[in-house]
Amino acid sequence: MWKWSWVLIALGWGQVSGEKPYTCGMQRLASPVAPPVGPYSPAVRVGPWLFLSGQIALKPDGTLEKSSIAAEAQQVLANLRALLEVAGAKPEQLVKVTIYLTDMAFFDTVNAVYARFFPEGQYPARETVAVSALPKGARIEISGIAYIE
Repeated sequence: MWKWSWVLIALGWGQVSGEKPYTCGMQRLASPVAPPVGPYSPAVRVGPWLFLSGQIALKPDGTLEKSSIAAEAQQVLANLRALLEVAGAKPEQLVKVTIYLTDMAFFDTVNAVYARFFPEGQYPARETVAVSALPKGARIEISGIAYIE
């Protein structure tokens, strides 16, 4: 059993100076673009993994981009890019993305904007889900998981 303890400590999973094991090495990151709309962290890094909370199209002034679904998708992706940059990451380091849309009629437009966000062919795994509503009246929200070495 003691051998596994050393392996876990070597991997950074050991308990450090009174920290709870599940918070050891956890880093919460704030958005440089828009504050969260609720009690959550915009991004949390644990080891090489970065978990990005769902982003809506909040502009730096706190208003929601609503001029078109394309502009809204661009703002959401700009917010995701800003969070990735805070963590020292790039869009191509996203390994999993979830897109939430209030209307699947937006699917093709969002796909066109989304495709330009990534270097050619370096897309993460993804699903797109239709939902009845999103915070602040947003029509699109995107969350993701990135791997950062």
